[in-house]
Amino acid sequence: MKPLVVKIGGSTLGNRDTVLKDLAALQKQGVPLVVVHGGAQEVSHWLARLGIPTSFINGLRVTDAETLKVVAAILGGLVNKELVVGIQALNGKAIGISGSDGNLLRAKLKNSELGYTGEIIATDPTPLNILLQSGYMPVVAPISSGEVNGKLTLLNVNGDTAAGEIAAALAAQKLIFLTDVDGVYDSSGKIIPRLNIDEANKMLARSTASGGMSPKIEASLKALSSTPLVRIINGKIPRALLNEMENGIGGTSIVPK
Repeated sequence: MKPLVVKIGGSTLGNRDTVLKDLAALQKQGVPLVVVHGGAQEVSHWLARLGIPTSFINGLRVTDAETLKVVAAILGGLVNKELVVGIQALNGKAIGISGSDGNLLRAKLKNSELGYTGEIIATDPTPLNILLQSGYMPVVAPISSGEVNGKLTLLNVNGDTAAGEIAAALAAQKLIFLTDVDGVYDSSGKIIPRLNIDEANKMLARSTASGGMSPKIEASLKALSSTPLVRIINGKIPRALLNEMENGIGGTSIVPK
């Protein structure tokens, strides 16, 4: 069975009890799972506590050297390990890694203005396949490795983008984005139940997707190169993942054609 890739958005992390129960339950049913998580709000919280200023350009965090240390510690450490422990507390089997482990994700600098923020250029799913074959659920923090001035270093990458790249590399059965909204909205505020690649591209070109939804749609287009279906659903609804696997009702589906 091909794996299911689930992206847990930072906005749902504070309301994750049902999500973790769903993940553990699906694993017990024999569904192979890869979880990619965000955590931007937690990073911002700790930057504020440490007195480190933060800023964003087009929704991406400007990551200087000090900010990078906090990003790596919070995403690769605190958030990642809290998720792993939460899954294991429900008798699930999980191992936390980051995109920098085993060269899972390689990136290049996106642009000089964003500092140590990376654009993913290569994905090697070998570490994920090893863990899946051993019966574990990989929980992936969106941190990559990349070269800066000839030196290999850590880079901060977008979690949605990482999920799309991983789904594509694994040829996943499905990529599911768990968000804090009910799906993709049109310009009149109505949920769009289904988008194909052409429609999604037009939506991005017209900039009609909300700021937080644009990277999810872009990541969906990447995933669809080998994954047949992407779902964007509200992760705060009880049994969201279990309901998705049982009936797939609600939310937005993004499909090739």
